[in-house]
Amino acid sequence: MLNRRQQFGKKSEKLARAFLRRTGYKILETNYRSKVGEIDIIAKEKDILVFVEVKARSSNRFGSPKGAVTPSKQRKISMVALDYLKRTGQLDTRARFDVVAIDTAKGKLDIEVVKNAFALAYG
Repeated sequence: MLNRRQQFGKKSEKLARAFLRRTGYKILETNYRSKVGEIDIIAKEKDILVFVEVKARSSNRFGSPKGAVTPSKQRKISMVALDYLKRTGQLDTRARFDVVAIDTAKGKLDIEVVKNAFALAYG
């Protein structure tokens, strides 16, 4: 059974997928896992492979959703993305990292897609 935080996370990822579909993304995979970590959503927008991190906040107590994608998190996502590209034989594919920021603070739903939110980060 999922706790309240996990339920909020699953609901937020579902909202993100629906929003991305409405804006032209084709969802390829969700919750892709490797030894290093997980990528919430892998999608295609036109001819670009997009690795999507979903961050949601129900209050501003811990900062904005966008601010939660720290350099450390970026490195981890990058490493998982490289694993995916290797496993699927797509190392020459154009790719980018997007962040879907979901904010439900102040009683209203705000969804923002930050395209090309960060560059490949490793080391």
